[in-house]
Amino acid sequence: MKYIIIEDEQLASKRLRELMVIIRPDYIFMAKFDSVESATISLPALQYDLILMDIQLADGNSFDIFDQIKVKAPIIFTTAYDEYAIRAFKTNSVDYLLKPIDKAELTMAIEKFEGYSREHQLEIDPSAQITDLIKTLQPKGKERFVVKIGEHLKTVETVDIALIYSQDKATYLFTKDARKFLVDYSLEKIEELLNADHFFRISRKFIVNLSFIKDIIAFSNSRLEIVVPHFEEEQIIVARERVGDFKNWLDR
Repeated sequence: MKYIIIEDEQLASKRLRELMVIIRPDYIFMAKFDSVESATISLPALQYDLILMDIQLADGNSFDIFDQIKVKAPIIFTTAYDEYAIRAFKTNSVDYLLKPIDKAELTMAIEKFEGYSREHQLEIDPSAQITDLIKTLQPKGKERFVVKIGEHLKTVETVDIALIYSQDKATYLFTKDARKFLVDYSLEKIEELLNADHFFRISRKFIVNLSFIKDIIAFSNSRLEIVVPHFEEEQIIVARERVGDFKNWLDR
């Protein structure tokens, strides 16, 4: 069997490949794509039996791929949507797994895929009900991030993140217990994934969690300074052009 991974998170993609090597060492990895654009361009020229696909990609929703090309094989989706919603969208030709991907759940999904005979395997229809339903979901935001510590992987719960910031072209999570984790996302991508009711991007450099704002202080040039407990690396300043939106966000 030949499979393709469509995933824009480097760590998530690496974990999928490592799990596949363990679960099905005879499966052949064909290619990895990290965007709607790259997948749309390359998939028609490839031969494959299965796709492991994230729903949210760097340049859009993975269902945008179906609007442009015909997908030739069953898909196992990986997603941050809650389990209740996922169960509602099960079909004979696709499966859904919550991130971070669990080995046992991936094994069951592969076994389900293998249980289909060749003559009963269905191509994904972009007009099918499942596509419409998932597009209408209102996601509550990413629930956790996978970070690497040495040779180990760790999950950081989003509710424990006090601040997200960029530094030296890297992105970091700062947690309530004053720990700092490098994460394989841009600040722009993280902003898209978070629940806007709890997180607000105050500048090009910072995203703050409402639950951990200890104080808000008037600053020079009509700006504001945010105080987050235990964060002392630098001042957290609300950009002047974001002050109005920030106040409205606080007041809703």
